[in-house]
Amino acid sequence: MENNINLFTQSIPLEHIVILCTFLFCLGVMGVLLRKNAIVILGCVELMLNSVNLLLTAFSAYKGSGEGQILVFFIMVVAAAEVAVGLAIISMIYRNTRSVDVSIFNKLRG
Repeated sequence: MENNINLFTQSIPLEHIVILCTFLFCLGVMGVLLRKNAIVILGCVELMLNSVNLLLTAFSAYKGSGEGQILVFFIMVVAAAEVAVGLAIISMIYRNTRSVDVSIFNKLRG
C-alpha cells in the first residue's frame, strides 16, 4: 500500500490536482448561482463537496498520513445526510407545487 501512495505522489504534481479541484469547485458554484432547478442545484453542491474531498485526499496522500482520508469519510456522511434531507424537501415541494423551480420558493413565504 505504501508503494501505491509513493507512485501517486510522484506521478501527478500537486499543482495539477489543486487546479482540477478549483475548476470543479468553481463549476459547482456557478451551477448553484445560475441554475433554477432545485435538483441540479443539489447536484452542484455535491460537486463542490466532492472537489474538496478530492483535494483533502490528495493532500493526505502527499503528506503520507490518513488524517485527510478520515475527514473525507465524515464529509461524505454529512453529504449523504444532506442529499436525503434535500431530496425529501424537494419532493414535498414538488408534491405541492408540481415544480422544482427555485423561483417558486418566494411564493411559499405566504
